[in-house]
Parts: sequence; structure tokens; C-alpha cells
Amino acid sequence: MQNLFSYPLVVDELTPSVKNYSLQANEAQREYIAEVLKVGRVLSFAADINVKSDKKEHLVRVWGSARSELELTSVVSLENFTKVYEPEFELTFDTKLQPSDLREMEFKFDEDVPDLVVGGIIDLAAVAMEQIALVIDDFPRREGEVFLFESEFDEETTQQANPFNVLSALKK
Repeated sequence: MQNLFSYPLVVDELTPSVKNYSLQANEAQREYIAEVLKVGRVLSFAADINVKSDKKEHLVRVWGSARSELELTSVVSLENFTKVYEPEFELTFDTKLQPSDLREMEFKFDEDVPDLVVGGIIDLAAVAMEQIALVIDDFPRREGEVFLFESEFDEETTQQANPFNVLSALKK
């Protein structure tokens, strides 16, 4: 699958001043995003992202917000519905960190681990899609929908079909 929604930033070209980027996905890009996120449709997708580089510390701060209106299928009614997600985020990328370095580092459970810069590029579109993916409901349902389970078997039928009861009847 070809990446149709990308906004790469070359880390070496970033300056210490804060830069703001606004991303807006067109129709073809929204279809691509729907495939990546495994949702029915993406009705809208936008992000406002700020970037600041600190070359002395070898860090790049990326923060902002993403907004997407998605068409999802309810796990209760199996009907489609739309839902808006608007996560805010803040990430730190370490420009000198290598994947092998992460294995050797010790982190506390609640400590933030810096993200890796792969190939000297940070893809802002990928960052925004990741933030939306992190907040999508695992089992989406419309507001107020509740799953009610009613067994089609009564207590007596269940006891008769129980394999242990069948075995105990054979012993007698």
C-alpha cells in the first residue's frame, strides 16, 4: 500500500524556533487513512502540530492536536455511525538514539521514553494518524448503546447438555 498521506520533516533542517504545521487530508488521503486505521470511512482529518528542535540536547519536541470524524460500525447493533476524535498530544524525539540503545537503557514504568527518529525524518502525518489510532474505541458503539445477553437455553437444558453430567450417567 502506497503512503498517500505524508508530511516528512528533515530533522537536520529544523530550527530552535517553534514552527506550526497545519495538515488537512483530501479525499484520496482520507481513503488511505481509513485503510490504515481499519475504519469504514474517514469523513474529515486535520491536525495542528508544533515542532521545536533543541540541537544541544538532541531532542525534537512535537505537540499539538489532531481531529478526525470517523464512520465506525457498532459492535452492538452492527450499524454504522460517526464519531469525532480530538486527541491532544506531546512527543519527544531523540535524534541521536538508536534502536539498539533502547535495549540497553533502563526506564521506570511511569517514565516517558523518547521516540526514535528513523532516517533523519519525522513524518507529521504519521504522528497525527497514530494519535487518532490510539484513541479509537476497541469496541465502538453508539452513545447509550448497551449489550444485553439473553441465553436461549434454560437451566435444565444446560444441565442435560453438560458433558460431565453425561459422563456421570454412564458410570451408574
